[in-house]
Amino acid sequence: MAGVYIHIPYCRKLCSYCDFYHIISSGDNSSSIDAMLKEIELRKDYLNNETVNTIYIGGGTPSLLSVTEIETLLNQVYKQYSVENGCETTIELNPDDVDPDYLAGLKRLNINRISLGIQSWRDTDLKILNRRHDSAKAEYALKETIKAGFENVTIDLIYGIPGMSIQDWNSNLDFTFGFDIKHLSAYHLTFEKGTVFWKMLEKGVIKEVDEEESQALFNLLIEKSAKAGFIHYEISNFGKPGYFSGHNSNYWKQINYIGIGPSAHSFNGYSRQWNVSDVKGYIKSINSGKAFYEREELDTKARFNEYIMTSLRTMWGIDLDYIERSFDKEGYDYVVNLSGKFKDYGLMRKDDKHLILTDQGKMISDNIIEEFMMPGEN
Repeated sequence: MAGVYIHIPYCRKLCSYCDFYHIISSGDNSSSIDAMLKEIELRKDYLNNETVNTIYIGGGTPSLLSVTEIETLLNQVYKQYSVENGCETTIELNPDDVDPDYLAGLKRLNINRISLGIQSWRDTDLKILNRRHDSAKAEYALKETIKAGFENVTIDLIYGIPGMSIQDWNSNLDFTFGFDIKHLSAYHLTFEKGTVFWKMLEKGVIKEVDEEESQALFNLLIEKSAKAGFIHYEISNFGKPGYFSGHNSNYWKQINYIGIGPSAHSFNGYSRQWNVSDVKGYIKSINSGKAFYEREELDTKARFNEYIMTSLRTMWGIDLDYIERSFDKEGYDYVVNLSGKFKDYGLMRKDDKHLILTDQGKMISDNIIEEFMMPGEN
């Protein structure tokens, strides 16, 4: 099995927190779509004829594309790759772009999973995030998506927003779980270098929430989602049984995927490559036959670290049998010996032959993952 990711870099407005590669749309996407169609064909052998079981159209703002443009891209994927019947096909939508006609068009294309970038149900939060929708539009978009017959709907929320209290977060979650959604991605706000929020933080205009408050917000998220029947299967992701994100699960389980479009990443188990983060440079390189990506071959330690970084974020954790098969006794002993102190501190537990972070461990997962990274050669 394998996945296809298509990155649409265009936005109408730049959000204050976002550090994904994106540019303001000029309204004409034809040249970049032509380049992506060529890339899909040029790289048709990358997945070694593996069957594609997930397609994900992300961004940026994919809903800036017309239904016809999306259809053109999907048709090319189906033409160049072996795509599984019923393939999980996701598109990210900005609530401001949602209307019944657009949803009907997506339904016609056999898109079967919708990801709505709600971020918050509070207008004050949406304003500071510099989102282009308000809470009323977000509610309309979600109701129309469900009404259009999309059974597999996920929404994004952000917590830890400056000015958001724990009561505000509680209300956001209550409102969310009042809808018949099957999946929730909830991210703690991070201040990424180069973003508007980063500059505001440096100037002292805003400040990060403290560690104690972050823990309280995270604990509330875990508690409320469990009561609503959601399984916490990855640090930031919660799904009803049978509705985990197949595409993201592919990433976390080290299943091969190809990334199409400017800045998109690809992984085939032994190498990682990433396309140039520049629309004009990407188009020019594709059309001239020049390299439009950089590539890194992964040695044993790099592959080990890739596995640790992704597996520890999930409910499945580190598979000790897989470690022993793939990285021999050295890798197995390294993981088992290092896990001892984290188990003693209540940050990790051993479940059969898996090492899994506890809820307390998930809160500081980045630090734990960093400690598990196997150092490279000097």
